[in-house]
Amino acid sequence: MRTIICEKFPRILKNKKRLEEALDIKIENRGKEIFIEGGGEEEYIAEKVIDALNLGFPFSIALLIKEEDFEFEILNIKDFTKTHNLERVRARIIGKNGKTLKTLSILTKCYFELKDNCVCIIGESEYMKNAQDAIIAIIQGSKHSNVYSYLEKNQVKSEIDLGLKNKND
Repeated sequence: MRTIICEKFPRILKNKKRLEEALDIKIENRGKEIFIEGGGEEEYIAEKVIDALNLGFPFSIALLIKEEDFEFEILNIKDFTKTHNLERVRARIIGKNGKTLKTLSILTKCYFELKDNCVCIIGESEYMKNAQDAIIAIIQGSKHSNVYSYLEKNQVKSEIDLGLKNKND
């Protein structure tokens, strides 16, 4: 049994039944504490999904974490910069009217959320490295255009299908 203290408790409570069904776990609560019961792997995945919901991801995107190829990563802005003006760094990440985050999301095929001094990323494992590199470069002061051109040049090549995978018809 794992215990999580949750800030956005009503959001988790609203999706409690859907979470229990999708993740094959049992969720109980006492105040802002959430107790998760299930198998070891199910508890671990449920903890990550609840963290993602708590950090602001929509329910459908947070559930992607349970898929085999998807990862959930949290980058702390303070780990990559020496500046004390964190508002400016967060503003660089968000961009004007959220344009930088949208562009990064399109170029990296990952989902981003910014909360306090953390940048949270959900994406397929093959795209995650580019997404992390792009966020770190922006935090460290690289020009946005340089980061975008880096992402365009270093797009992940799609796999060549040799006919060995099962096709879902």
